[in-house]
Amino acid sequence: MAMSADDIETMIRAAIPDADIAITDLAGDGDHYAARVASASFAGLSRVKQHQAVYAALGGRMGGVLHALQLTTVAKD
Repeated sequence: MAMSADDIETMIRAAIPDADIAITDLAGDGDHYAARVASASFAGLSRVKQHQAVYAALGGRMGGVLHALQLTTVAKD
């Protein structure tokens, strides 16, 4: 069963409460998403560490329940 965009946003927000999150269903199939996550907590972190924080928020669902996520992260002021 695929994850909904709302589920993805809820999980990210639970781990990164100040995040500005935009989720887009890329294929209309509920299985391929793009996410833009902006958070002050990303300040000073490498892009890899930012992405790892988002993947950790998803609790190991990447590659399983969540098939594909095109991820963009930014540190907000």
